[in-house]
Amino acid sequence: MNPTTVAVAVEAPPVIMAPDVSLPVKNAAKETAEGILYGSIAGIVGKYIEYPFDTVKVRLQSQSDHLPLRYKGPLDCFRQSLHADGFLGLYRGISAPLVGAAAETSSLFIFESLGREGLYATGLASRETPLSLPALYTTGAFAGALASFVLTPIELVKCKIQVPGGASSAGLKPLAVVRDIFRHDGLRGFWHGQMGTLIRESGGSAAWFGAKETVTAIFYTRATKKVSSATERERILATPLPLWQQAIAGASAGVSYNFLFFPADTIKSRMQTSPLGTAGEKPSFWAEGSAVWRQSGVRGLYRGCGITCLRSAPSSAFIFMVFDGLKRHFPL
Repeated sequence: MNPTTVAVAVEAPPVIMAPDVSLPVKNAAKETAEGILYGSIAGIVGKYIEYPFDTVKVRLQSQSDHLPLRYKGPLDCFRQSLHADGFLGLYRGISAPLVGAAAETSSLFIFESLGREGLYATGLASRETPLSLPALYTTGAFAGALASFVLTPIELVKCKIQVPGGASSAGLKPLAVVRDIFRHDGLRGFWHGQMGTLIRESGGSAAWFGAKETVTAIFYTRATKKVSSATERERILATPLPLWQQAIAGASAGVSYNFLFFPADTIKSRMQTSPLGTAGEKPSFWAEGSAVWRQSGVRGLYRGCGITCLRSAPSSAFIFMVFDGLKRHFPL
């Protein structure tokens, strides 16, 4: 999201300006191209930063409640993982997630742009007036819901590789895991855990885009609060925020995304790390969630949340900074 799209009145609450679309067809094509290219680059950068933490998160989430816990907490999981596989072991299976990160981030920016176009087309918003924060939360939810169908198969492969022994029969190779999933569960099996991804992405993406724009608007409000000149105010709003403020806005987005809907991600991870070829029908999202609740309550649903928020803050900060910076300096 380009910081120059934020418009704030001196006394009025901050609002977010919609993109200036003087040539709708050309701009729509440009937004799509930038979403694909720059979103992919930003997603890959963010994934390299967060992946070791994500590996620890999945291992913590996938622990069985019927057996003694293998890991006492995030630090113990890090220690055991480093001792067993070395530092590179924390990057096990990163090839599929890199593809997923590129697909996730680019699709989120593309679908969010499409969500804006939908609001304009239905008359719920106008191109000539600022797009409100509630509208931006809505477009974020729309983007996440659509992106979830892209992410579930990728995350299924990732989770099976990350958990020790989870993909040992497939040799820990992404293509081998794909073949294993298809052999046991068919094409439908790649969307095992879709409900969890849908809830996490629709709610989390609303918080991701919304929190970033809310914090950005707050910074611009503070910067223009004591400015009396309209020219000076416009100059400030047309200038990108300092890097540290951009980082805070992006970091707040990552923490909001992960914390608010973490239980859905926990249930999804448990479903996706279950062994392939298990006899009997696999538990549904709600059945798996009920089992976690009965065994461990809220604590079980938020197992691994701390380290997830820790890794999401710098990752999301870099994603937005890279995406906004590329759009600003290298417009297509």
